[in-house]
Amino acid sequence: MTTTTATDHGPGDIIRPDVLAIDLRTAVMRTSRRLRVEATGDVVTPGQYTVLAQLRYGPQTLRELAEREHVQAPSMTRIVNALTDQGFATRTAHPRDGRQIQVGITPAGEDVLAEAREQRNAWLAQRVAGLSEEDRLILSRAAHIMQRLSEK
Repeated sequence: MTTTTATDHGPGDIIRPDVLAIDLRTAVMRTSRRLRVEATGDVVTPGQYTVLAQLRYGPQTLRELAEREHVQAPSMTRIVNALTDQGFATRTAHPRDGRQIQVGITPAGEDVLAEAREQRNAWLAQRVAGLSEEDRLILSRAAHIMQRLSEK
């Protein structure tokens, strides 16, 4: 058995966890980036898409959104302004703190979010369709494993 340090692994190779971690992180980041670019469309930016996705869980303050998206408050304000201008989000008074506002998603925002998700799924399904049955099986197993990893 040999220890691998490259991304291609053969039978009998020992796959080091640190090397696998690099390979997985790189693959996830590249795939995520492609999905964001390929299927965002002209309607919303990738940043607006992620905010709409957060709003599906219920109204949130600008601060909550900024913290979840790891951006500064002024950046989140710009994103929310654009979403409200397009009719994809609403601003309402916070029910318990009159100094704050809550941002919520509108039915039009739900529609745009669903359309973007469908485009992303279609793009990825097209790519997966070009793989062999064996590779699709491996990816299916890997997807389930990665979901379990992210739960911990």
